This record gives sequence, C-alpha cells and structure tokens, in this order.
Amino acid sequence: MRRTLIITFIALLACGCSAHVTARTAVAAKPHTSRFLIGASASNAAQFQQATGVQPDIVEHYARPGAAFSANFAAGAVPLIQLMPYGVSLASIANGGEDDWLRSYARAVAGYQRPVILGFAPEMNGSWYSWGDTHSSPAEYIAAWRHVVTVFRGQGALNVTWLWTVNVAIVATGDNPSNGVAAVTPWWPGAAWVDWAGIDGYFYRGQETFAIVFGNTLSQIHALTAKPVLISETAVAPAAGKAAKIPGLFAGAYTAGVVGLVWFDLPGNRDWRLEDDQPALAAFRAAAARYSKLALPSH
Repeated sequence: MRRTLIITFIALLACGCSAHVTARTAVAAKPHTSRFLIGASASNAAQFQQATGVQPDIVEHYARPGAAFSANFAAGAVPLIQLMPYGVSLASIANGGEDDWLRSYARAVAGYQRPVILGFAPEMNGSWYSWGDTHSSPAEYIAAWRHVVTVFRGQGALNVTWLWTVNVAIVATGDNPSNGVAAVTPWWPGAAWVDWAGIDGYFYRGQETFAIVFGNTLSQIHALTAKPVLISETAVAPAAGKAAKIPGLFAGAYTAGVVGLVWFDLPGNRDWRLEDDQPALAAFRAAAARYSKLALPSH
C-alpha cells in the first residue's frame, strides 16, 4: 500500500512539473526584445526579403471577422496580425456577438505554440475606420478590446503579445501642419490588457523628421505606460524622399528606444513600396544591416 502511495505521489509530482513547464513555455512564447527588430507588411515576405536583402523578424497581416488563423504569410518570422472589425460594431464585440469566431481563432493561435503579436481595431484615434474617433467612443473601444483579450486568454492563447496600435497625432511645427488626429490617452485599455504599444506613422512631406512624426505620440504613450513600443507601420511617400528619410527613420526609432519598426511595403494612399526605388532600397539595406545587429539602448 505504501509503495502504491509513493508511486502515485511521484506520478502526481511529474504531472505537476509537466504542467508547470508547459505553462512556463506558453507564457515565455513572446518575441525577443534584446535587439532592434525589423519587420514588413508585404504581400509576399519572400519577395520582400529578396528585394531588400532583409529577413524580417516580424511580418504583418490583417484579418477580418470570420477569417481563419494562419501564420503561413510570415514565412517563419513572428506573425503580427491586426484584427480588423469591418462590418461589426464595437458594442456587438463587447457583448459577445463575435465570440464564436474569436474563440475559434484563439484556439488556433494557442495551438500554434509560437509567438504571435495580435492587435485589434488599430488606429482608433483616427476617424477613417468605423471603429475610430467620431464613429465610436473610447469607452466602446476599451470595452471591446478588453473583451477580445479576455476571450483569447480564456482559450489559453498565452503566446499572444497584445499590441495596442494608435495612429500618430502630429502637432503643427513651423511649416508642417497638424494631421488632426485625436490624442491617444482616452483610448488606453489599461496596463493589464496590453503587452506592447504600437504606433502607425508615415512621412508625407520633405520637411518631416522622426521627431515631428512620432515625437508627440511617443510622449503620450510614455506618460501612460513603460511597456515596449513598436513602430507597427511606417514608410515614406515618394514626395518626401524615401532614400533621404530612411536613415533618419531608423536612427530616430533606435534612439527613441522602440523595440523595432515595421515597413509598410504595400500600395496605399501613396506608393510606399521600395521595390522600384533603387536609392531607397540601398538606404533600407544599409540601415537594416546596421540596426538589426544592435542591442536596444537602455533608458
């Protein structure tokens, strides 16, 4: 009898240790932040790598409600997926109207067992999305954000780094006008609900610098939290001079202590792509080669 009890006790210990190791492994499944990370939002990660010579640490993608989780687009990099609630109200999400999809997606993410960066309803302090400023209130946004995070945590998706993504709010300086985007502070869901802060910001004009584009927003975020910050979308418009701006973008981001930047290599309201601009490609290659090897500065 005593031998049986001892064997049972040992078995229970083994199960407990195994569960503890599994939990620790899941919790530890986060992107590394020991050095400056370089990412891309591109239609094809392999083509981006071939064109730029840069193997991205992060590849960004966008998912609509009902989409199935897949990390194939990332080609081995850490997937960054922005959940874009097109056609669904924030109130419906907060009230559980999309829970079937969210639970299914969360289980698939948990099953991936590797780091995944997830955002939800990005650039909410701008007015161009249905979930954004003037269309939805900060209270509605925060309730929906917290609900999404709660659902994922309930499904064991501990490998998720939650990226709260705002758009830059540029303050007018000299001949550079304000972009009229709302302050980020009212939209903050709280430290318990966010792992990283993300900033989307682009260079449209030749006179813009890193400080002009990102400085005000970085200050607002640092007043809210000491959590890591990622420049989650950025690029330079042709009119601003891509090749001339790229060195300052990298230098500014690194000096500011952000964990990295994600280049938006897709067409949009400007042609942000690098592939047809040889001077810009050369500048990007040089900057990426330099900063990808650097440890992040301490602040």
